[in-house]
Amino acid sequence: MDRLLYVSMTGANRVMEAQARNAQNLANVGTTAFKATMDSAVSRKIDGPGLPSRFNVQTRDTTTDLSSGALVATGRSLDVALQGDGWMVVQDAEGAQALTRRGDLQVDANGLLRTGAGNLVQGEGGPIAIPPYAQLTLGGDGTVSIVPLGQGPEAQAVLDRVLLVRPDAETLERGSDGLFRVRGGELPPADAEVRMLSGHLEASNVNMAQAMVEMIELARQFELQVRMMRMAGDNADTAAQLMRMG
Repeated sequence: MDRLLYVSMTGANRVMEAQARNAQNLANVGTTAFKATMDSAVSRKIDGPGLPSRFNVQTRDTTTDLSSGALVATGRSLDVALQGDGWMVVQDAEGAQALTRRGDLQVDANGLLRTGAGNLVQGEGGPIAIPPYAQLTLGGDGTVSIVPLGQGPEAQAVLDRVLLVRPDAETLERGSDGLFRVRGGELPPADAEVRMLSGHLEASNVNMAQAMVEMIELARQFELQVRMMRMAGDNADTAAQLMRMG
């Protein structure tokens, strides 16, 4: 009976883990450039005495769906969508370099260019600083240009260029802060072929309908595992009664 209980318990635990990741995906359906989390499970045979049909379930690995989300036109000059498999280099809370595709940029009170999540956008010379301007333009190659405050369009000047890279997708890992990093810590050099599309944002790649269906399926699986645990308890109680009768 204890083996049946343990098998059901590991199955329920696995379903709870999957449900938590699915809930995270659903919660980020509206998050700009969010990448869905995926995981897979594997069955492990229980060694030792007992029936050979007893298997436990374990989470094998957790991966990220790096496919691009749909492009949403916003018309806002500071909104950019990265095309292809390029990434934008930003600064994390610890001051280290990280990667993101989130392009809802803004200039803070200190004139620094940040993402909507508050991360400093990195240029070729470090964080990009924007002096007072009448117009700010982000080019397809990442070029940051402004028309200084109080001057005409003929005075447009190039300030910096957003640091854009194209890392190997197999080396990317997502941190708890939602930013991605290259396994090993070394970023690839700037890639001049990575392009940005101004006036657009990349939407989350989470399929809401699919995630809702998966949530229902996982809830049913969890209910089944709980029923199996109750059955194991009932069987143990029945066996104990028979032994007392004997």
